[in-house]
Amino acid sequence: MKILGREPSAWLALVSVIVQFVSAFVIEVSADTQTAVNAVAAAAMGLILAFMVHDGVIAALTGFAQAGLALGMNLGLDWSSARQAAAMAFVTIVAQFWLVRDRVTAPVPAAALKASIRSVS
Repeated sequence: MKILGREPSAWLALVSVIVQFVSAFVIEVSADTQTAVNAVAAAAMGLILAFMVHDGVIAALTGFAQAGLALGMNLGLDWSSARQAAAMAFVTIVAQFWLVRDRVTAPVPAAALKASIRSVS
């Protein structure tokens, strides 16, 4: 799987180099923040690939949200653990509703299920 003609690992390496360059020559960025930015980039790449192959999108989406929340906390976002849990629960609920609800089909049509229930009664 390639993105714009390059392997995903090449794009992640580019992000890492840019983060290191900015940290060295533009603004001082701690090693923890560099790590968090690279983690968010990796999570974003996972999300992109999950959408491209249509597999594991919910896990990738929630992982990306968790990485983004971790980066925000690293950069000074001051949320309580309860607020973090609520935000992650919201992301998971929205992902489940948007990505699963309209894509799941019942193995048995509703009419067949009703007929089966009537015959048992």
